[in-house]
Amino acid sequence: MVLLLALLLLPLSRMSAAVDPNFYIFLCFGQSNMEGAARPEAQDLKSPGPRFLLMPAVDDPQRGRKMGEWCEAVPPLCRPNTGLTPADWFGRTLVTSLPENIRIGVIHVAIGGIDIKGFLPDSIPAYLKKAPGWMKGMLEAYNNNPYERLVTLAKKAQKDGVIKGILMHQGETNTGDPKWAGMVKQVYDRLCSDLKLKPEEVNLYAGNIVQAGGQGVCIGCKKQIDELPQTLHTAQVISSDDCTNGPDRLHFDAAGYRELGCRYGEAVARFLGYEPKRPHIDMPKRIEVPADAVLAETTVPGNEFPKVDKEGRAYFRIAAPEARKVIVDICSKKYEMQPDGKGNFMAVTDPLVPGFHYYFMNINGVNFIDPSTETFFGCNREAGGIEIPEGSEGDYYRPQLGVPAGQVRSIYYYSNAKSEWRHAMVYTPAEYEKGKKKYPVLYLQHGMGEDETGWSKQGHMQHIMDNLIHQGEAVPMIVVMESGDIKAPFQGGDNRQGMSTYGNSFYDVLLKDLIPYIDGNFRTLTDRDHRAMAGLSWGGHQTFDVVLANMDKFAWMGTFSGAIFGLDLKTAYDGVFTRPDEFNKKIHCLFMMSGTEGMDKMFGTKKMVEDLNAMGIKAEYYESTGTDHEWLTWRRGLRQFVPKIFKK
Repeated sequence: MVLLLALLLLPLSRMSAAVDPNFYIFLCFGQSNMEGAARPEAQDLKSPGPRFLLMPAVDDPQRGRKMGEWCEAVPPLCRPNTGLTPADWFGRTLVTSLPENIRIGVIHVAIGGIDIKGFLPDSIPAYLKKAPGWMKGMLEAYNNNPYERLVTLAKKAQKDGVIKGILMHQGETNTGDPKWAGMVKQVYDRLCSDLKLKPEEVNLYAGNIVQAGGQGVCIGCKKQIDELPQTLHTAQVISSDDCTNGPDRLHFDAAGYRELGCRYGEAVARFLGYEPKRPHIDMPKRIEVPADAVLAETTVPGNEFPKVDKEGRAYFRIAAPEARKVIVDICSKKYEMQPDGKGNFMAVTDPLVPGFHYYFMNINGVNFIDPSTETFFGCNREAGGIEIPEGSEGDYYRPQLGVPAGQVRSIYYYSNAKSEWRHAMVYTPAEYEKGKKKYPVLYLQHGMGEDETGWSKQGHMQHIMDNLIHQGEAVPMIVVMESGDIKAPFQGGDNRQGMSTYGNSFYDVLLKDLIPYIDGNFRTLTDRDHRAMAGLSWGGHQTFDVVLANMDKFAWMGTFSGAIFGLDLKTAYDGVFTRPDEFNKKIHCLFMMSGTEGMDKMFGTKKMVEDLNAMGIKAEYYESTGTDHEWLTWRRGLRQFVPKIFKK
């Protein structure tokens, strides 16, 4: 044991010149499935140690590998930029199955799409002339003679150890060729002759092709590979039954290469007289998607995920074959996604509250947006989003048959207050295009870290308005939505009501630029009795700041989970709440609402309304049961607020 450890710790370049009978060498050749077409995953890239070695057939400067010099066998074994091969887990299986004093070495020469003639010495010159252009670079990597490269390195390796077998995966290019088996025998016989190998001691192990449940692109090749031992009696066929494959049905996926590689290793171990033992393979924790799961309405068409089941659980999948760790972060909880062995990661959440939720994925510490979902501006950046559906109780924010639809327009206007062009969204009711009627205007603000598209994309404001107007519950009105200068993260500063730093640059824009633009370009009723402002979260804070300082311009106001806290009702806004008669005369409706859970519960909105009422202020409160600081709360709030405004 001491001698073995000393040998293993020696630098590879200083290995003894004497042939080590316990260093078993295997030659690997073939086409793309031996070359490796799947990206290695984390478990494949972990070195199995100095007992499994590779003699590179080409230089790989990026990894410090030199042709003909032994190194630890970690993917890629073939050439730079190739993938996982059966040889990877073949070697790991032998290391696990054989005694610790035995080392395994592989020499790997493979070219995607190559005909078996490309390995026949006498046929190579003619084959080179007919080889397709895309193959020429790969052939040149082996000096246009892959057979010679394999033999040259094998002879060098024989100075260190003993060749114990030849691994082949080839045949797809020769599907249906009746001469294929005979040509394979010629390659094998020539190798045995050139390397002075005894055929009875050195088998040819031929892996079968991708089957894909009988739908493999080269499924016709299976029979000719199965019958190879009839032509070459030292050939053993390695079954590919149930080995998983990639979407092209031509190449195995990473899990398929692992399985096939283990089968190669098991066959060799048995031939050498050892009981095969499989190395540890991280098997994916299979996530079962129930039959009742449906695509989320926020899923980009053409994708199979995200899905939502009837319990409100969300199912996510992302293709990330090179990732080590993938997380989906939703509703303040992180779920570690599980690899499925095919380069994908999957996760299922706990039941989620109905409504809209932002979410992110994270690969190896980097946040990104799930490419399978629509994007929404939230959390100060573009984000993924998913809708967990309500039942029929959510019909008020869904488009309905027979309900005339208004329009949400995208407008640009110039702000003199900030010397810049700005963007806003404007809703006009369905009837707006049909006459010359003038309309009241609601200025509707989003919350911190969101933007002017939030109310129409996440909030479905237009459907809420259409349905309420159609049912006669709300008067037809124009709704204007602007960014409010609160897209960027909170900057701190003095943000007491009426003295705000964050977002206060919007106040002049609204009063001096946006309102005049809307009144000048849309048919509006321009007096204060026909102008309202409302907002969610920090948009509610802005609503208080703007309206209570400009009651000559607004007569209606509302907050939804409004960021109104720490307010001294007796002194705030020049003591306006201490003058209830004046306030109630000017403000026809003060509406405030919040959810019953989490952050909304801590805001104390209900208590504030009670205190205002006690001071004689006519304030109305609505509570959204079971919801937190989220869009379902604010949809419900808008649905309750809109019927109350612009009515005497």
